[in-house]
This record gives sequence, structure tokens and C-alpha cells, in this order.
Amino acid sequence: MGSNQAAVSFLTNLARAAFGLGAATTVLNASMYTVDGGQRAVIFDRVRGVLDKTADEGTHFLIPWLQKPFIYDIRMKPHTFSSVSGTKDLQMVNLTLRLLSRPKVDKLPEIYQRLGIEYDEKVLPSIGNEVLKAVVAQFNADQLLTERPQVSALVRTSLTQRARDFNIELADVAITHLSYGAEFSRAVEQKQVAQQEAERSKYVVMKADQERRAAIIRAEGESEAAKLISEATAATGMGLIELRRIEASREIAATLARSPNVAYLPGEQNMLLALNPSRP
Repeated sequence: MGSNQAAVSFLTNLARAAFGLGAATTVLNASMYTVDGGQRAVIFDRVRGVLDKTADEGTHFLIPWLQKPFIYDIRMKPHTFSSVSGTKDLQMVNLTLRLLSRPKVDKLPEIYQRLGIEYDEKVLPSIGNEVLKAVVAQFNADQLLTERPQVSALVRTSLTQRARDFNIELADVAITHLSYGAEFSRAVEQKQVAQQEAERSKYVVMKADQERRAAIIRAEGESEAAKLISEATAATGMGLIELRRIEASREIAATLARSPNVAYLPGEQNMLLALNPSRP
């Protein structure tokens, strides 16, 4: 009987110790939080509100239920969004903007009070569209291509200033895509076709002019040659013409002699041309 009471007492004490150890472990676990590398924690206190000092990387203690940590990633994060904007000459342009952002570490308590955890998703798309529309409206559609570095620099400067108002730092801002509307694309295509037609017409005019000049030069050369021949004929008689005729005849005879398809016949009219009397 006494041994049973001792066993029951031992088990009761063991259960109490296990319960106390479990409760202590739970309280200890609830009193600790870890901040990973590249992160900071903002502490909300139910009595004092948001604390001004942020918690650095590592393991920290807090008062359970009374305090609660909110973890922020302070590393650079990429963001991409598109905007359809109107140019100065009333053309619609589709632009895609990519940027790298991070929060100001010393302003994290203020960011939590004003914007919450998803501060970047609340701020960057709106100010990005606002800046893009304001900058694109200062340029014509063709200037967005010819002056693209200036457009990118203006977007970067304006967007950096606007993000600074929300305690956000921007490391890089770039226009990654730019496309025009269907009407402007057709107008550009028609302009290119017109330019090609103009170049082709210009080439035809230049070719005709060159041919005209060549004809004039050729005619002047033939006129000069005829004049020289006339002068030579007047000075030496018909001997030059006879000499040219003999040279031409010699060239014709040499050409005909080299041709296998040419046969020479005597000039007599009573010549028999390979007649075979045995045939009817």
C-alpha cells in the first residue's frame, strides 16, 4: 500500500516537472526571435507603440504577448512594371521599367507606421507610372528612340527623388522595353517605304543623267573622229578610206576562215554542185 502511494506521488511530481518544463520551454521560445542575414526587425510594443530602434541580425529576446517583431528584408529587390503613356505628339507608347530598391534602415519604424510590411508594392508601381507618364509627355515619339539615354536619366532622377519621400533607396532604374501603338507603327512603316521610293527615284534620275552625259561624250567623240577623218581625207585623198576598207575586209575574211560553217564557192555560174547522175 505504501509502495503504491509512493509510486503515485512520484508520477505526480514527474508530471508536474514535465508540465513546468514544457511551460518554461514554451515561454522561452515565445520570448526569442531570430533576425537572419540581410534583415532587420521592427518591434511593436503594446504599451509604447513602435520602438524607434530596430533589431540587428541575430537572436533577440522580447516580452511575450506584449511585444511583437516585424521582419524587413533590407537587401536590394528587383521590381518590374509596365506603363502605357502618351507622348508630346499624342502617340501612345508602352514602356517597361525595371528597378532595384531597398528601404532605409534607420527609417524602418517610420516605414512600418506609414506603409506596413508590403511598402514597396504599395509605393513603387504608383510613383513609377506617375514618373513615366510625366517624362514621356515631354518628348515626341521618335525622340524616345533617338534620345533614349536622356529619357532614362530623367526617369532615374525623378523616380529617385519621389522614392526618397517614402524612405526608399533606388540603386538602378532602367527602361527595358519600349514599343509603340499600331497606328504609329504603320506610320513608321509607310515613312520607310516612302523613303525607299524616294531613294529609288533619286537613283533613276542619277542613272538617266549619267546616261545622258555618256551619250553626249560619245557623240562628241564620234564628231571629233569624223572631223579628223575628214581632215585626213582632205589632206591625203581617198587613200585613208581605202586602207580602212582593206583592213575591215581582212578582219572579215579572217573571221570567216575560222568558222567551220562557212563554205567558199567559185564565182562561175556553170559550176556543178556535187550532182549524182545515178539518182533521179
